[in-house]
Amino acid sequence: MRGRLRGTVVAAGVPLVLALLGLPARAQPPPVPAPAPASSSPARASPAPDRLRAAAPAHPRPASSAHPPAAAPAAPEPAAPEPAAPESIPAYDVRLTLRTDGILQVRETITYDFARGGEHGIVRRVPFRHADRLYDVRDVRTSSSTGAPARARTLKLLHDVQISVGDRDREVRGRQAYVIEYDMAWVFTPRPDHDELVWDAIGDDWGVPIGNAAVRVEAPVPLRHATCNAGTPGLTTRCLRHRDGPYAVDFTQSGLRPHEGMTVRVRLPKRAIAVPPPRYAPPHWTGTWAGTGVLALAVGAMALAARRPVPSRRAGRALVATGVLLVVADLGDDVAEHGPWAFSLGDRCLAGLALMIVGAAVARARRYGMNQHAAGTLGEDYS
Repeated sequence: MRGRLRGTVVAAGVPLVLALLGLPARAQPPPVPAPAPASSSPARASPAPDRLRAAAPAHPRPASSAHPPAAAPAAPEPAAPEPAAPESIPAYDVRLTLRTDGILQVRETITYDFARGGEHGIVRRVPFRHADRLYDVRDVRTSSSTGAPARARTLKLLHDVQISVGDRDREVRGRQAYVIEYDMAWVFTPRPDHDELVWDAIGDDWGVPIGNAAVRVEAPVPLRHATCNAGTPGLTTRCLRHRDGPYAVDFTQSGLRPHEGMTVRVRLPKRAIAVPPPRYAPPHWTGTWAGTGVLALAVGAMALAARRPVPSRRAGRALVATGVLLVVADLGDDVAEHGPWAFSLGDRCLAGLALMIVGAAVARARRYGMNQHAAGTLGEDYS
């Protein structure tokens, strides 16, 4: 009974729905004109626009308080919000002081414009390694003349010391000024007839444009050979130079694009300052052909381990443990002497990696063989 009733309802409803869909869309009513402003007289219905034009006199009289205008002027549309300006550094001032003890004292005053909204501060990266040359970044101090949070946190990366200035729990907006001070050691290079300093005073890690940059170099002896180039490596231009007495030189440059710096080159006479010998780190790769060959043989042994009988899994684990010890012994010397990022991959490290690869292949092949044997035994039991 329910099935028949449902079929009847469906049969009657389908033509009705189709008929409703075939009807033309209902015309929208014309917009209602805006009501006239309220007055002391009783409210009246507004006549149609065409009737208003017909009844209007040839010389209309000025409107009075008793007869307000028919409609108020339309309010102007709100203007679209202007796009936020990108972040930038309006001013970047650096003072390089060459001390007699061979230390380069750096003071950076960075005016940063946080135009896009709230940020937690700025990040400055100072190199401590260039190729195999090592420097020492020490005594980092930070402050802010605009009251922004200026707590310093340092993190040693692969080639740079990252100095984060700010507060993770507080945001800053608008234009803020930060002061970063630090000392650099082992930056002077002794030459046969002079001592030399080559230093990028701004760095090329800033991803924002710099409006005006100024670098001041101060030395305990007269500066007769001091130059500055701005831009990226290979595409540099000479900075403007202004001498402030015999012991100081100012370099200025405007309109620096992102990742463009200012490299200062200073030549000092011998024994003008104490220049300690530079420090060098071993390269990250010091392996010879012997170590590379052992590593290649280990990669080839992985394919043989899957086809030939292999020792027990215990032997594979022993090979992995021995390889780990060799790698730690090879890297430990460099890390203990120069820090965690001064590692160097030598022949011992390559031999350790080879043993680890072979041991892992043996353990995996042995496990795969045991699983295959167990599957075959289980199949025989069922048969």
